[in-house]
Amino acid sequence: MYRLLADATAGVHFLFVAYLVVGGFLACRWRRTIWTHLAAVIWGFGTVLFDLTCPLTNLENWARRRAGEAGLPPSGFIDHYLTGVLYPRSALELVRVLVVLVVVTSWVLYLRFYRRRSAQVVR
Repeated sequence: MYRLLADATAGVHFLFVAYLVVGGFLACRWRRTIWTHLAAVIWGFGTVLFDLTCPLTNLENWARRRAGEAGLPPSGFIDHYLTGVLYPRSALELVRVLVVLVVVTSWVLYLRFYRRRSAQVVR
């Protein structure tokens, strides 16, 4: 049961990271979700910038240990599942910059759509 919880937690964590990256584009379609995306970005970037431990990482570690497995390394979820797997470790800073650019681009598009919709309502 603990193994299932650990795997489910990892799945939710992957979804959170994906939402952090593309959530701004989703907000172009569903406008009110920009607030949840803003919260996700603040939390996600905060864990990187201030070396905060994510509660999902803590939950996965707890469940894995209860299942008799090793927990994630101290460097955390992204380092364990993504860095060195989806992209080389040497590209970590580039990937971080690209994530920031994707998020900023999504917000710029969101603002353009929002302004266009607002202008249409005023007419």
